[in-house]
Amino acid sequence: MKMEDITLKIQPKRYREESVVVSMRLPKDMLCEIDRIAKQTGRTRNEIMTTGLEFALEHMDTAQGDEKSQVDLPKQDT
Repeated sequence: MKMEDITLKIQPKRYREESVVVSMRLPKDMLCEIDRIAKQTGRTRNEIMTTGLEFALEHMDTAQGDEKSQVDLPKQDT
């Protein structure tokens, strides 16, 4: 699958538990890009980062020895 074939679909929230504060380090230019996207889309920085992390988790492969396996995520309620 080509990268241009992958699209980010905004769906109902998968995670519904209470949120927690997490601290992480980001390159300044990455944070500027996140803020630019947040401003363009009328969303918060937190929404953009959470959406991006959810997308990454849904499309992530983990190396298991010589083979790759997709990460199993909890099923989303519809």
